[in-house]
Amino acid sequence: MEITDFSDIAPFNDEETAAALARVSNHPNVPWVSKFLFPDKPKTFLRDMLLGIHTVDQFQQTVMKTAIQWVIDNTTTEFTYDGIEILKGMKTPYLAMSNHRDIILDPALTQMILMWNNLPETQICVGDNLLKQKTIELLIRSNRMIKVIRGISARELNLSSQVLSKYIRETITTGKGSVWIAQRQGRTKDGIDVTEQGLLKMIDMSGTKDFVQNFMEVHIIPLSISYEYEPCDIMKARETIIKRHSGTYVKGEDEDLQSIMIGIKQPKGHVHLHVGEPLSEEEIREASYCDKNDRYQSIRHAVDRRIIEGYRLWKTNYMAYDLVNKGSKYASEYTQQDMEDFQGYLAQQLIKVESTLDRHEMMDELLHIYSNPVVSKENL
Repeated sequence: MEITDFSDIAPFNDEETAAALARVSNHPNVPWVSKFLFPDKPKTFLRDMLLGIHTVDQFQQTVMKTAIQWVIDNTTTEFTYDGIEILKGMKTPYLAMSNHRDIILDPALTQMILMWNNLPETQICVGDNLLKQKTIELLIRSNRMIKVIRGISARELNLSSQVLSKYIRETITTGKGSVWIAQRQGRTKDGIDVTEQGLLKMIDMSGTKDFVQNFMEVHIIPLSISYEYEPCDIMKARETIIKRHSGTYVKGEDEDLQSIMIGIKQPKGHVHLHVGEPLSEEEIREASYCDKNDRYQSIRHAVDRRIIEGYRLWKTNYMAYDLVNKGSKYASEYTQQDMEDFQGYLAQQLIKVESTLDRHEMMDELLHIYSNPVVSKENL
């Protein structure tokens, strides 16, 4: 089957973006957002700006750059990055494969670094669960977002995966641009960053060459984003515990949107983004010698190693590790005051969830979200 129509998943082009943002400009919340992002301007400032945007680049540079800068200035202690020389040295587009801690911020902060360094921004794969509201879909698809279709039958999923795979491959190999994708569906809930094998199978679906060439031509570059204070940590712990006891977890209406807003506004402390070395031909060739699914497992382990190596540990991670293990192995990484502040923070987070949830279990889950990255590092 020849796949040629990507209109349902592709980001909007310039003309579509101008039309979409004109529709968004009439939303009743736009004046409020305008005063939030541009406090010194009249409340009609954002509306007028949206009406004056005619290209995707213009939207990125005027609205999105301002919004992301607000997040950095108001919710982080410091935002740092390294490895940007790798991207500057890339002669072709690439597939940026990132760990996934926050729905919007992980790719948004990546785009900010690219803008700061005058590098082309990537297209971004986003699950269609975030597009239930038409206004959100208009905004997201105007922002170089590729729609990833979820919640469908196995047969539909297979077809959808083929379309997504081919779109990503064609975007990269024809030089149209790079693509950002999370290493897994859904955010990491337990602090352990693991690449989904199914994601790698999806990428390989559209390949027309041998295993090595199929992966080499998309140029996988692992990214590691590290938050001192995990976005939506208490919500992740709550979801894990409810699922553990009931066997399933059903999201409330607009829960994803709520997570986006909490992630944006929540204080995050220090944040660091590390750009890893691209997967090498040697690693991919070594994987090709394996049988069937073991080939994808080998690629997965290579990506995971890069992401864990690049993950920056903060004092919150070290303190949680020592609390979980009832020891002082990493006591040199923090002070007693740091520990008291961290325990106070965790206690405040517990207040935000229903009292019917066991407090000891909730605290244990919260601590493991922060301590597991240390365990992952040790296991390398």
